[in-house]
Amino acid sequence: MRTRPLAVRDAFEIVPGQHTDDRGTFLEWYRSDRLAEAVGHPLRLAQGNCSVSRRGTVRGIHFADVPPSQAKYVTCLRGAVVDVVVDIRVGSPTFGRWEAVALDDRDRHAVYLAEGLGHAFMALTDDATVVYLCSEPYAPAREHALNPLDPDVGIRWPADVEPLLSHKDDAAPTLAVAEADGLLPWYEDCQALYARLGAAES
Repeated sequence: MRTRPLAVRDAFEIVPGQHTDDRGTFLEWYRSDRLAEAVGHPLRLAQGNCSVSRRGTVRGIHFADVPPSQAKYVTCLRGAVVDVVVDIRVGSPTFGRWEAVALDDRDRHAVYLAEGLGHAFMALTDDATVVYLCSEPYAPAREHALNPLDPDVGIRWPADVEPLLSHKDDAAPTLAVAEADGLLPWYEDCQALYARLGAAES
């Protein structure tokens, strides 16, 4: 398993080694020790989610209050999605930057995003099945959304797929409005959280 840092700080693409023969394929899609080497601490596993989406469905951009927020480890078990990480941490050197990673049931890559980052994906196939491990349980009062079609963020979703959004995501504020309203996490608070998580494991 290899990890590749993304253009957004504190996010990684994970590339598993696949072993295929006439019986099928085996791979390690998650390794706590390898991820901890890249991130600086293990991922605390508090919840596992699975979503099944029709083609065009866009989920996100979602994030949670810091602390404790919610780190995520995301992969696609069936079909294909475009997975997007957005740096929404005020004061971050990569604030407002995003990067997209193709996740599918062929290459079987994964994405890790640290607490405080925004997350979204678009289903490119019907019945696209995404699973993600989370460091904290879902807490509705701490959860927020940004509009995934915000032109100032400028995510380049596939042009040949019509985006299908929930009412919540469609009505979500832009990045600029969320920043003005004080909804976004601060980079320094996130870095302090990462340091505490690393110190707890040393």
